[in-house]
Amino acid sequence: MDFDNVSVIVPVLNEERYIKECLESLLNQDYPKENLEIILVDGNSSDKTAEIIKKYTGKYNFIKLINNPKKTVQHAMNLGIENSSGKYIVRMDAHATYSNDYISKCIEYLKKTKAANVGGTTVVRGKTPTQKVIAAAYHSPFALGGSKHYDENYEGYADTVAWGAFERDYLIKIGMYDERLPRSEDDDLNFRITERGDKIFVTPKIKSVYYPRDSFYGLFNQYFEYGKWKVAVVKKHHKPSRIVHLIPMMFVLFLVFGALLSFCGSFFRGAYFSILAIYTFINLVFSFKNKYTWDFTSKIKLFAAHFVIHVSYGLGFLAGIFKFLNANFD
Repeated sequence: MDFDNVSVIVPVLNEERYIKECLESLLNQDYPKENLEIILVDGNSSDKTAEIIKKYTGKYNFIKLINNPKKTVQHAMNLGIENSSGKYIVRMDAHATYSNDYISKCIEYLKKTKAANVGGTTVVRGKTPTQKVIAAAYHSPFALGGSKHYDENYEGYADTVAWGAFERDYLIKIGMYDERLPRSEDDDLNFRITERGDKIFVTPKIKSVYYPRDSFYGLFNQYFEYGKWKVAVVKKHHKPSRIVHLIPMMFVLFLVFGALLSFCGSFFRGAYFSILAIYTFINLVFSFKNKYTWDFTSKIKLFAAHFVIHVSYGLGFLAGIFKFLNANFD
């Protein structure tokens, strides 16, 4: 049987806690090693990430390390694509581990569905109690709006997918990753794919496990950046954002201006606290019915994680409106 050459690209930056487990799962792939290259693109890590990777590059000639002085993911991906030799590109994340047929399934579904981008449903898990709670938030429709690729059992077409697999020539033809977008580069790429009339396909048969941020501080920073750069994608494509992306911003505005108006009289004060009570109730319902939380403490922590995601994304979106007010992405 003939196998097409595949280039796996993994952007890395300070991943010493995750990179070894990630690489071991790549070495266990059932795809023939003679048809495989693994390209790790390091953004000048200040920890032991590069040192760990070099132990693998010295042992396996199909594992390569490239330096990314600009640090960001979209530069890493473009560097990887430019230095790749495979017919197919499979993007992977260092914060994840992969089933041993991950690459085989990616290529199988690219050929079977004729989609431009295929990937697995996003299975998020944690190692520490806090990380497990944050992982539960990823699978909560109240936190992220119920995107299809966060449903572990969903198979079909979607508007986005985690990471993804593509034909190399196709990525080059559509301009690869927009290097002006240090965040939301996947949103932009997938938007361009669907705008062309091409398809994105998700299947739970492409299996991986993603490990999210392990602190509320890290979660806040991540979603603040997501919110801010979502505005750049909206402005670039001259398309309004979906309502699910606007709700956190409206929630933040409500918290600020509602609090100010509550000093103007009992009517405003009553309305403000009534709406807060409704939000609290809905948050508690979704937190306590979430199947990924395991006790009272974890459910209360999930309540807090929901709030952190909503406020950080909303603040980031507002910051993006001001940051990109006069930006030109044409």
